[in-house]
Amino acid sequence: MKNFAAIDFETANSERTSVCSVGIVIYRNGIETDRFYSLIKPEPEYYNYFCSQVHGLTAEDTENAPIFPDVWKQIAPKIEGLPLVAHNKAFDQSCLKAVMRMYQMDYVYDDFHCTLVQARKVFGKRLGDCKLPTVARACGFDLSKHHHALADAEACAAIALQILPDPE
Repeated sequence: MKNFAAIDFETANSERTSVCSVGIVIYRNGIETDRFYSLIKPEPEYYNYFCSQVHGLTAEDTENAPIFPDVWKQIAPKIEGLPLVAHNKAFDQSCLKAVMRMYQMDYVYDDFHCTLVQARKVFGKRLGDCKLPTVARACGFDLSKHHHALADAEACAAIALQILPDPE
């Protein structure tokens, strides 16, 4: 795949609407053309211990962050017409759908691909697991800041370039 936007969300709690950060890396013709990262004020606005332990973000980090619609106004023009890609699309797509539904925004991102599903097809059991750091390493990408939304989007993009087929 040569044209896409790799996306990653982190959440503040178990609610899919609680996106607290987003990272996006955009490729056109196999070349990175843009990247975007933002903290987001989560909804509902609380952090559970587990999520904070995973990504390191707390309520203090996002207390002055913009709400999702304001962040998405910056993202939407950048990704218009591009397929989205995520590692474990089930999570990121469900977050995007939930937060857009909550803010009564139109969801128009049906062209959404999953590097996790493709990695399972490509690598099978050879890697031991198909977690993002494992697959990124197999694709030659060093993911040193796992669970930072932009770093995870970068890793996903590196994987997508190698293992996702171009659409016909």
